[in-house]
Amino acid sequence: MITYNPKDWFTFVFRFHKADTLRKLVPLIVGISLYTGLIAFLELEVFQLSQNNYLKNISIMNNLLSFVISMLLVFRTNTAYDRWWEGRKLWGALVNNSRNLAIKMNAMLEPGDEGNRSFFRRVIPMYANVLSRHLGEESTRLALDEQEHPELGELDHAKHIPNQVAALLVKRVNRLYQEKVITGDQLIVLNGELIAFTDTCGACERIKNTPIPFSYSVFLKKFIFFYVMTLPVSFVFSLGYIAVPVVAFIFYVLASLELIAEEIEDPFGSDANDLPTQKIASNIKKHIAEIL
Repeated sequence: MITYNPKDWFTFVFRFHKADTLRKLVPLIVGISLYTGLIAFLELEVFQLSQNNYLKNISIMNNLLSFVISMLLVFRTNTAYDRWWEGRKLWGALVNNSRNLAIKMNAMLEPGDEGNRSFFRRVIPMYANVLSRHLGEESTRLALDEQEHPELGELDHAKHIPNQVAALLVKRVNRLYQEKVITGDQLIVLNGELIAFTDTCGACERIKNTPIPFSYSVFLKKFIFFYVMTLPVSFVFSLGYIAVPVVAFIFYVLASLELIAEEIEDPFGSDANDLPTQKIASNIKKHIAEIL
């Protein structure tokens, strides 16, 4: 995720980074500019159409459709941002849940019980780590020393890793109850935090596995394309060859909104503006180590 100063306007205007939509759209902008230039040449030089030609009235259609396309793009970007922000809230909840579980285990376990403390110190932050890898569609295999952490050798890397880590936590807490290390009331207190891990994972998977409906995304792209393709036909009558940069700029604005929505609708990928889940997982590990 890119960090920045939102008050630094001058830097924003003249700064280009790898996530900037202008870099991605340069080939299409050049193509649109050439297409607009061709339309202008045909209308002005070849066919020499007059100002009374019916093609000039296409601007009426463009004016009517401009409101529709603006509403569609607003809905598209708002929906994408809602998904991004919900993902951030879920990971914020995971941070709090990990801290709460560590704080409660620190209070319930004896200061000298290094075996159980060491287990929770490793496994609680491991859940965030494997969840980050799981959501990023990367290998969920953890490079851990099984001799140092023998209980983690139970993980089957061909199966759902976050569920297995959550199961390790539940199993250890249940064992502590059976061994009378914690009471039944304390088990009930811990149950909320244990359940919250899987709830967070399921909610993140819902965002990851449920994109914007395909038909809506395809329609919007087609709408932008055909809308921009008709702009030069009418713009040339009033702007002449100046229509080339004007149409290119309009295409840049409309296509950029769609690209931004595509990038942030999946907040768990590897794009520049996606959530820094690995960094959050590292912070969880640091905080859990401080607590336990």
